[in-house]
Amino acid sequence: MEVKTSLLDNMIGVGDMVLLEPLSEDSFIENLRNRFDHNEIYTYIGSVVISMNPYRSLPIFTPEKVEEYRNRNFYELSPHIYALADEAYSSLRDQDKDQCILITGESGAGKTEASKLVMSYVAAVCGKGQEVNKVKEQLLQSNPVLEAFGNAKTVRNDNSSRFGKYMDIEFDFKGDPLGGVISNYLLEKSRVVKQPRGERNFHVFYQLLSGASDDTLKKLKLDRDFSKYNYLSLDSAAVNGLDDAANFRTVRNAMQIVGFMEDEVQSVLELVAAVLKLGNIEFKPESRCNGTDESRIKDKNDLKEMCELLGIEQSVLERAFSYRTVEAKLEKVSTTLNVSQAYYARDALAKNLYSRLFSWLVTRINESIKAQAKTRHKVMGVLDIYGFEIFEDNSFEQFIINYCNEKLQQIFIELTLREEQEEYVREGIEWTNIEYFNNAIICDLIENHQNGILAMLDEECLRPGTVTDETFLDKLNTICAEHQHFESRLSKNSKFLTDHSLPHSCFRIQHYAGKVLYRTEGFVDKNNDLLYRDLSQAMYKATHSLIKQLFPEGNPAKVNLKRPPTAGFQFKASVGTLMRNLQTKNPNYIRCIKPNDKKAAHIFTDSLVRHQARYLGLMENVRVRRAGYAFRQAYEPCLERYKMLCKRTWPHWRGPAREGVEVLMGDLQVPTEEYSYGRSKIFIRNPRTLFFLEERRRQCLQDLATLIQKIYRGWKCRSHFLLLKESQIVVAAWYRRFAQQKKYKKIKSATTVMQSYARGWQARKLLRELKYQKRCEEAVTTISAFWHGTQARRELRRLKEEARRKHAVAVIWAYWQGLKVRREYRKFFRANAGKKIYDFTIQRIMQKYFLGLKSTTPSMSPVDMNWPTRPYRFLDGVHTELRRIFHLWRCKKYRSQFTEEQKAVYEEKLEASEIFKDKKTLYPSSVSQPFKGDYLEISKNPKYQKLSSAVDEKVLLADVVNKINRANGKGTPRIFLLTKKSVVLADQKTGQVKASVPLPDLSSVSVSTQSDGFFALRLKEGSASAIKGDFLLSSEHLIEIITKLHRTGATAADSEQLNIDISDEFLVQFKQDKVCVKFIQAAALKNGNSVSCKRKNNRLLEVSVPASA
Repeated sequence: MEVKTSLLDNMIGVGDMVLLEPLSEDSFIENLRNRFDHNEIYTYIGSVVISMNPYRSLPIFTPEKVEEYRNRNFYELSPHIYALADEAYSSLRDQDKDQCILITGESGAGKTEASKLVMSYVAAVCGKGQEVNKVKEQLLQSNPVLEAFGNAKTVRNDNSSRFGKYMDIEFDFKGDPLGGVISNYLLEKSRVVKQPRGERNFHVFYQLLSGASDDTLKKLKLDRDFSKYNYLSLDSAAVNGLDDAANFRTVRNAMQIVGFMEDEVQSVLELVAAVLKLGNIEFKPESRCNGTDESRIKDKNDLKEMCELLGIEQSVLERAFSYRTVEAKLEKVSTTLNVSQAYYARDALAKNLYSRLFSWLVTRINESIKAQAKTRHKVMGVLDIYGFEIFEDNSFEQFIINYCNEKLQQIFIELTLREEQEEYVREGIEWTNIEYFNNAIICDLIENHQNGILAMLDEECLRPGTVTDETFLDKLNTICAEHQHFESRLSKNSKFLTDHSLPHSCFRIQHYAGKVLYRTEGFVDKNNDLLYRDLSQAMYKATHSLIKQLFPEGNPAKVNLKRPPTAGFQFKASVGTLMRNLQTKNPNYIRCIKPNDKKAAHIFTDSLVRHQARYLGLMENVRVRRAGYAFRQAYEPCLERYKMLCKRTWPHWRGPAREGVEVLMGDLQVPTEEYSYGRSKIFIRNPRTLFFLEERRRQCLQDLATLIQKIYRGWKCRSHFLLLKESQIVVAAWYRRFAQQKKYKKIKSATTVMQSYARGWQARKLLRELKYQKRCEEAVTTISAFWHGTQARRELRRLKEEARRKHAVAVIWAYWQGLKVRREYRKFFRANAGKKIYDFTIQRIMQKYFLGLKSTTPSMSPVDMNWPTRPYRFLDGVHTELRRIFHLWRCKKYRSQFTEEQKAVYEEKLEASEIFKDKKTLYPSSVSQPFKGDYLEISKNPKYQKLSSAVDEKVLLADVVNKINRANGKGTPRIFLLTKKSVVLADQKTGQVKASVPLPDLSSVSVSTQSDGFFALRLKEGSASAIKGDFLLSSEHLIEIITKLHRTGATAADSEQLNIDISDEFLVQFKQDKVCVKFIQAAALKNGNSVSCKRKNNRLLEVSVPASA
């Protein structure tokens, strides 16, 4: 694998445009084309990166590439976006300089992908750890959410960002990310109600209808058919390569990772559905008796469903669409709206609802990803915003966007020149002024507080009387006519009177990137961006949890008769804040260029690229960079690269690097006016000088390569000969060893054969002798055995004969006795003898059965389920009934032993079983533990004498519990007292009462299904105790506490039955905020088997419970 040590090595075209020679617009474009054709999509202009969109995947963004550019010098490798990202991150981490990365370019040029690559690179090279990885994941997952709600398919780009985004990523002193803050600019909200041909609405509408489940769509009262919604364009509803259903699942998962609660996600989807429903509302004209026109809603079904989603009374919203109320001091005037005004009100509401929802999403994401620590942070800003736009029909949006790009160009020139000047001063080089076009005059034309275009537009919008786009243009023609960058057909300047390329309803501004023609139609309406107060007040009356936050001006108690700030004023203020923020940071620039309009790979359109290069000011950037010295390099790498060009510096220079460079340049006879020596760098004025050095180095490398080849080939031949010689010696030694081994094995084999024959003859002789001796011994044994057998058989026959005689006498005697008995008792038998025998037998069996039960009766324990088996089948009924009677009698005897206190304890145990059995994992371990109640002996302990006197009622339970802190999830010990009327929490050390909650104020108790001891006391809304919120506690006697609470609440006359909620996820009200408490199982915890509680974000506490064995 080839390792590059400089962007000058194996360079395709010129990697840095500063070194382009000769410099012209044609050579600039040709160099971009040459590099693009060879898949080199990145090119430098000094420290600025030009990025060409390849419209395909390239193997240059792999983890290996990340490691290759990590901690490397900016010019050390070929141009890449990773080099700029690493330079910015290293400066932030090592030099404590705040950074900003400005990404500009037109739609489809790859700005969003460039920002993703920068963020993914920073995430890959910064530190690791559970918290750090969580922050990185949240920062990265904020992109899919914002893309779904802020991006759309346009004719130029399938995933075009329709808003400007600036993200500040905050780092700690180690360079690990802590969080971030996102700012959004100028969302194209007009797209909500109308899209150009061939374009789509925002992605989220199509993702919701394609990817949501049938149940979700049913709840939102939506249908999957796009054609049923007026706000969705149908000609581009389906986009090749874009899976809306899969993207919807990705967005849902990203919202969960960022920290959205489930009810918040549902609220957001309800508002998206409401916007779709809003577009289906249509109006019809009606005439009143006084001759005025008014409007009425045609079909109220969509209005009804929208009102149900938002919790608004249908009549309130219907009136807001039909009437407009104007307030002036103490007077109110209500006028009817005609059809066109009603449609305007409907679309204005839809645009405001969606744009405010988008702003709320950004704010909500910021709450989750913001840094928690209050110490000073290092900051890296990433700006992804529209590039300069020149269309055939330019309106208010293009005017605002181009104004922002003018400000960015202004700050770019200022910061670039400042950086150049600071480096010259730092290196001790004489500074020469650089001539460049200062676009401050254009910025002043737009933003001047008195005579600026934005100021005049605001003045025209706010003045009384008839205000139109024509009156606004007349004012511009009056005030700006003499400005050298303003052109209008109707101005006082006579040179434009015959300019037919300039229509009467337009004006033209000569921007730094070229002249742009703006059509004034819609300027006033878009700048006003009015939403009727009736609609704002109708929205504020909604019961939906999110709507009131989005329309605070609708609050009747806070009516403000002042007109809201205009869109131009708000954007100007935002741009001013952004510029001030950027000026405090070290800038890094990425200029994105789109190679063609077909969104296809391998196509380079000269005219399109030339157009973008002009309005991005790339040639101006090169000229500013080349105005001083075109190339600069530190002495050490310069000497290391070119030392082979001088015999005095090759192969090793022993002195300081600067002296070596001076010797090198003097030996090469480079004119002194072509370079200057700084404190740590050499500055080369002309690229030709650098190319001269590179050409000499290339020739020298060829000579060195020839020399190295010659020496290597000689060494290789000598090494081969020595290897052959050594091999011959080794082969001969091994052969001699093999021959001697073979001869030895042959002699050894012959000796072994002779030995085996001799030993075999001796063994066979010994075997014959042993066999003869054994046969003699066996013959004696056989004869003796036959003799003993004969004697035994004779004795056996004698004994058998004697036994037969004795048995015959016994049999004859038994038969004789039986005959005598039968003759004696025959006279006593009658016909019913069988029944008597049966009754007698049954009686004996029953007697035997009952006597047997006496000895086999089980123990007196009620839990002993043993019972003797029945001896006969006809005893089944008796056997079962006796078992039941015995068990009842045994239970009665067992109960008679209990005292009243023991009976109460067993009743509590029974109630605990009804509540928790098979519902909570902790319950089985509590069965064997007795309910003690007063674990602190509060009445006897003198430590709690003050607390005992403060509680009037009898204490049913006293124990130490932990009160969970919402901020960090840690517990604080508290004394928990339960009486017949209230629950008391007191400080463990001082005994001071911290809280006393009457039992009627308790609405429910929430516990998990796990083996933990956490429980939440939920208070009734509106009660006096609910001011400070609910209580989240933990105890080792959870089962006893909940059982006694349940019994006490059930027996109290003035309180309702206390609900027990058993779930692994429930909400707890902490003052004004609701926090979700979520229980998860963990395989193994750091602190053993104990339960841990951690705060994940502002609205989530996660309790890790060890998995039960």
